[in-house]
Amino acid sequence: MNVTEAVASRRSIRAYTDEKVPLDVLTRVLDKARMAPSGCNFQPWEATVLTGEPLKALQAKLLPAERQDPIEYSYSEPQKSERYLPRLQELGAQMYGAMGIARDDKESRNRFVEANKVSFGAPVLMLIYMERLHAAPQWSDVGMWLQTIMLLLREEGLDSCPQEWMSDFGRIIKDHIGVSDETHILFCGLAIGYGDRSDPVNQFERTRTPLEDQVRFAGF
Repeated sequence: MNVTEAVASRRSIRAYTDEKVPLDVLTRVLDKARMAPSGCNFQPWEATVLTGEPLKALQAKLLPAERQDPIEYSYSEPQKSERYLPRLQELGAQMYGAMGIARDDKESRNRFVEANKVSFGAPVLMLIYMERLHAAPQWSDVGMWLQTIMLLLREEGLDSCPQEWMSDFGRIIKDHIGVSDETHILFCGLAIGYGDRSDPVNQFERTRTPLEDQVRFAGF
């Protein structure tokens, strides 16, 4: 699989098979991803990867849990903007429509949102965190590292779903994996596994803003 194919086939997968992910594959991917861009070579990213009983134990803690207060950080500020809110609304309509969940079916919608707590059935969960001293440029580094990982996972035939939603339970998660809440912030989870590409939630058409609405060229 070349880079173009990996980019085109990567999507946030929200239904997985029960096939186990080999440790050597994950190690190979994460070792390669160390070469992701990093300003000043700070490499601010840190992670813990869970599967099996350690993952089940965390999920047992998350299932009855309420979102923490205060939150780790806000990941939904753009929805306050008339420019960005329609993009979120369009995604929701496409995703829930693919699953046959009506807009007024709040019970089914809430049940699907709660599936975040078990990472949509993914057999592996990588938890990404960083020291609190890092600022916006280092958050960007972590994003580039994650994108590198997700594309390398596609090269291996694996799928993933980045879960910023996990940050709403950051303190529970950090306590479970032995990371200090005082020194570290939980950025997100990354569900990893072999996606069930036949599931409707993994098949809906994704839309992107036209290039001319996002990029300007000059001097060509």
